[in-house]
Amino acid sequence: MLRIPRDEPVLLASDMHLAPEAPRTAARFLAALRRHGPDAAHVVLLGDLFELWVGDDGADALAAELAGVLSGLATGGAQVWLMRGNRDFLLDAPLPDGAVTPYSRRCGATLLTDPTPIELHGVPALLAHGDALCTDDLVYQQWRSTCRDPAWQRAFLARPLAERFAIGRAVRETSEAGKREKPGALMDVNPAAVEAAMRDAGARLLVHGHTHRPAVHHWGDGDTARTRVVLTDWHSDGDSNGDREGDTARGAMLLWRDGEPVALPPA
Repeated sequence: MLRIPRDEPVLLASDMHLAPEAPRTAARFLAALRRHGPDAAHVVLLGDLFELWVGDDGADALAAELAGVLSGLATGGAQVWLMRGNRDFLLDAPLPDGAVTPYSRRCGATLLTDPTPIELHGVPALLAHGDALCTDDLVYQQWRSTCRDPAWQRAFLARPLAERFAIGRAVRETSEAGKREKPGALMDVNPAAVEAAMRDAGARLLVHGHTHRPAVHHWGDGDTARTRVVLTDWHSDGDSNGDREGDTARGAMLLWRDGEPVALPPA
């Protein structure tokens, strides 16, 4: 288990959904990462770094810029950790020819499993993207199981890159259209699934993203006090990016310092 002592600050963020169609969001997040990253001993990005990821050979200039910033932080002494999300579940997935360096390695990062149990400043904790906890959405959970199957990924990654991008865009559009028709509660975590995951991991703290519902939840589970921290997604006014178009600007990093979370402004 990863144990992070109290004297090592941890910078957390998720759901940046970086995309060429959202240049303001990307610039805002990268500026925040450059500003706050050097203050952290650990930089942890909990999934949906990108709006669309069809394989490590499809990395664009924006992905290269993020990799440059993260590798710079790693060179400076930080440990960088990445987790896959529902948009970028193909991060580091092996390509048929193996000719492309895995994206996490380009970032100087280590890929985390979802979920990952850790000890955070003395507290048993669980890090997750969050989508696996949305168990009420049966259609999505079926898709999640399919697209994470190694055989499905091998077959998809064997297709030409242009075809993968076309399929990925079509799936994204279908997903966004479907979300507009779903009840909001269906896309949030299931409380029973949260408690089961935390009990299985022996965790008192859960940190995740995915739901775009930033909050801190406290409750009692028998004699155990539990906390769930939901990270915010990122969006800047004027950007067009999925269902975030037209929403107010948002996005913040969380610095876990001396055992306490501190919200950091983006710039």
